[in-house]
Amino acid sequence: MGKLKQIFTNWRVLLLLFVVILALTSIFTASPSNWFATGVNIDSIETNSSAAIAGISSPSSGTHPLQQERILEIDGSEITNIDEFYDSLSFVGAGETITITTNQFSYVLLVKEEDVTTGVAIDLGITVSEIPSNNLRKGLDLAGGTRVLLQPVEPVDDEIIEVTISNLYERLNVYGLSDISISPAKDLAGDQFIVIEIAGASESEVRSLLEEQGKFEAVIGNQTVFSGGDKDITYVCRSADCSGIDPNAGCGQLSDGSQSCRFFFSITLSGDAAQRQADATRNLDVSYEGASTYLSEDLILYLDDVEVDRLRIGSELQGRATTQIQISGSGAGTTQENAIDDTLNQMNRLQTIMITGSLPVQLEIVKMDTVSALLGEEFLQNLLMVAAIAVLAVFTVIFIRYRKWIVAAPMSLIMLSEILLILGFAAAVSWNLDLAAFAGIIIAAGTGVDHLIIITDETLRGEKLSSLKARVKNAMFIVMGAYFTTTVGMIPLWFAGAGLLKGFAFTTIVGITLGVFIARPAYAAIIKIMLEEEE
Repeated sequence: MGKLKQIFTNWRVLLLLFVVILALTSIFTASPSNWFATGVNIDSIETNSSAAIAGISSPSSGTHPLQQERILEIDGSEITNIDEFYDSLSFVGAGETITITTNQFSYVLLVKEEDVTTGVAIDLGITVSEIPSNNLRKGLDLAGGTRVLLQPVEPVDDEIIEVTISNLYERLNVYGLSDISISPAKDLAGDQFIVIEIAGASESEVRSLLEEQGKFEAVIGNQTVFSGGDKDITYVCRSADCSGIDPNAGCGQLSDGSQSCRFFFSITLSGDAAQRQADATRNLDVSYEGASTYLSEDLILYLDDVEVDRLRIGSELQGRATTQIQISGSGAGTTQENAIDDTLNQMNRLQTIMITGSLPVQLEIVKMDTVSALLGEEFLQNLLMVAAIAVLAVFTVIFIRYRKWIVAAPMSLIMLSEILLILGFAAAVSWNLDLAAFAGIIIAAGTGVDHLIIITDETLRGEKLSSLKARVKNAMFIVMGAYFTTTVGMIPLWFAGAGLLKGFAFTTIVGITLGVFIARPAYAAIIKIMLEEEE
């Protein structure tokens, strides 16, 4: 009992216990309101959706999973899982209102016509998930989704990269993609890259949005009258009453047998853009086509310097600074259903680029990886099984090596505490744990066991010329030297592979740092106390 009292009153051991408690709090949350949470988590809210209009917002990138806003009731009916969430929306029609109660507020949503799309349940622009059991965030390899490595086609500085990242965030959010991680990266040669991870998105959804610069221009004659972005375009309609398949044109069969459809949507121009259009049309000639009259020049739409559509201008708009413009375009497919899908995708893409404007620099896709959610879940299960086997194997080897419980038990507990500290830190800073990060945790734990063995062997040496305190001090000197060597070795990996190994380097550095400065000194103190009688 005397030794246990010495151990639990030692300041190094107390520091370790305190940090372990902080790690557990970070992983499983300290808020009592989250201990027995009910409902479903709100993962994302689509821009301009009914939910967004009602005031519901997506969680910020730094929001911990257990602190996300949760839906508790819909029209008074309790929601406990995802099935109940969608079942409660099954009988709601266009024009009706529903009340969604969360753990923070109560919202009244007006169901728009475009929300009723599936015939089974309405789509309010809300993506939900079950409430997680902890605050650990799974990365792309474990949650599923798409990872894209982009590179500017020409050298740019850090400021341009930051502006491009901001534009990409806006573009992907407007398009309706959620749970996005975008970060700059460099390789060992100093080349600039952008790494994007999008949970739940497929390759086809993101390729055109990311690879193309998205420079939109509307030209009359040789004059650009307005461009994409909120400087010239103040509003882009995305609702069913002013966008969609053009009812006047519809769909039709082309000469090659394929189907084609036309879309339309209205936009609102700024006063300056409207005036430029008025100036560009003031001196144009008027031509007659049957009962209709048009100006001699068309409004030509360019996307990335390629003409995407050509719109006739009615003579009544000559010299007028009108702010209301209707944009149209087309899509095609082998069947009418495919043509409609392609047309609506083309419309969404053009709307997105009009809202966000063009990227400051053209990007090219260097690498794109897609991982399914089912495969990610299988990765996680295998990883946990391998980790459990590894911990058991290490404990067995340690016990066989020393044949002393007073050595094997503290060493095993310290090893587990170091893993817990890494996970707690990852939860605190909302670091995504992917396969590379877990590899870093394994390396950090393995390095920790090596250091604990060094401390143990140095302490157990029967040298008469040095005291127990001196041997412990010598062991910690060796550990610190190994720590600095490993840290220096990890720094190049932070940038290697255009930063794709950053998770590995980060978790390794964090793990060995927490171990060297918190866990391993505590172990040295424990061993010193336990072996003092043997001196």
